[in-house]
Amino acid sequence: MRSVSVWAALLGVERAVVEDVEFDDEDALLVVHVRVRRGARRRCPYCGRRCPGFDAGHGRRRWRALDLGTVRAVVEADAPRVSCAEHGVVVAAVPWARHNAGHTRAFDATVAWLAVRTAKSTVCQLMRVGWRTVGAIVARVWADTGEVTDRFAGLRRIGIDEIAYKKGHRYLTVVVDHDTGRLVWAAPGKDAATLHAFFDQLGEQRAAAITHVSADGADTIAKVVTRRCPQAVRCADPFHVVAWATEALDLVRRQAWNQAAGRGTGRRNTARGDARTLKNARWALWKNPDNLTEAQKAKLDWIARTQPQLYRAWALKEGLRAVFAMAKDSPAAALEALDRWIEWARRSRIDAFVELQRRITRHRDTIRAAIEHQLSNGLIESVNAKIRLITRIAFGFHSPHALIALAMLSLGGHRPQLPR
Repeated sequence: MRSVSVWAALLGVERAVVEDVEFDDEDALLVVHVRVRRGARRRCPYCGRRCPGFDAGHGRRRWRALDLGTVRAVVEADAPRVSCAEHGVVVAAVPWARHNAGHTRAFDATVAWLAVRTAKSTVCQLMRVGWRTVGAIVARVWADTGEVTDRFAGLRRIGIDEIAYKKGHRYLTVVVDHDTGRLVWAAPGKDAATLHAFFDQLGEQRAAAITHVSADGADTIAKVVTRRCPQAVRCADPFHVVAWATEALDLVRRQAWNQAAGRGTGRRNTARGDARTLKNARWALWKNPDNLTEAQKAKLDWIARTQPQLYRAWALKEGLRAVFAMAKDSPAAALEALDRWIEWARRSRIDAFVELQRRITRHRDTIRAAIEHQLSNGLIESVNAKIRLITRIAFGFHSPHALIALAMLSLGGHRPQLPR
């Protein structure tokens, strides 16, 4: 094999001729001079059409290639501009790198492979690049991957949820395939326009094939799903329904704490010890009774003796949780138990739970569907937990699109492959 062929193979330079190789002693850099082969010259980087030349551009340009051992390597070539009838005057495409990228495709593929499998510091130190550069590379790789893969093929049962990715109420809307467990779509925002964008990409024909949609009780999601795929069975997520009960329970706890502390009554505090106990009883009331510590069990016993209304609120919360636990073995019995729970909450004379039963009654059809079809957002919560981890890893990325790209490459079933 000729030496030029060896250099081309080592650097992943496709459809190019290696003209010269030199070592820059000052920068400890290997510079490989190449030219594009005749058949790949003067191509538009967007449409790939052969175009007439425009000018020589800004002269020769360098692309970072994979290191050779401990030595950094770059590919250097002319970067002329062409005149495309559709895209105007643009820099001609080169076969070894993406348009507007400063790295070869082999370098991008290696960085993306490392980013979804290793720690942030490992990627940066091994590849000798900044973390924002990693974010830009991951976004480029996912853009190419998303174009050649059909993420929505066979989509039937989906789950929709929102997850905060940054302070200041910055959210991502995510869509997960219940049948494969893959993350199929994500975008910044959590309003109706964001979810409409998903259905726009999905298309009317595939939206009509959706049979089940699980989500929390957000009205925004319900309205969009009803409009874009009305044939789908909407299922309320049991986890979120129980979370509503937990919020109602905490409201009752805070009211009991305020009363014990004398807040808003104009009376001097005479039960400071009770108020302190109630303030610290949050986890005893929230946790699964089977997971309570001895100290938390003692707090719960104290609440049963001294705070009967708060204890009844706790029993209502646990009763609702038991309804969904029952659904796994007997959906019919769970539906009967749900009706009994609604009556119990309606007669409880606890304002927070009276309002909660009204809310559950409004969403009864979707809750019933979740019980009958055994569908929840548990899978989505698992994906969200992984996205939260990716969010911490991706801290420092310039835009949420790099975070989404890393999440899609990690959880979308299309993990990047190493070169060759």
